[in-house]
Amino acid sequence: MKTVEVTMVRVYLTETNAHLKTLIKRLNDWGKVRGVTVFRGIAGFGQSGKIHSSLLMSIADDDNLPVVLEFFDDPPKAQAMIDWINNIVGPGHVVSWTANLSVE
Repeated sequence: MKTVEVTMVRVYLTETNAHLKTLIKRLNDWGKVRGVTVFRGIAGFGQSGKIHSSLLMSIADDDNLPVVLEFFDDPPKAQAMIDWINNIVGPGHVVSWTANLSVE
């Protein structure tokens, strides 16, 4: 088995962020990335410092919970997607790193 270098990408959003569907559609239809996974957080906070939570002890329902969109692909393709995503969601929401993918 051999390995190839890929770029892992995480995009930090919130449930109410209107860009989530757009990002998924673009990554699938135009980017043709290897796959996308979206994780829903139960609690978190961003630059504002305001804590959003869906824990049982919460007094009010919070529909602004954290969401993480994650994908990986070849470095040039991933970088093209990162550049496009940064234009859509703004700076400070995308994290990426190099990883190894096992292939046959």
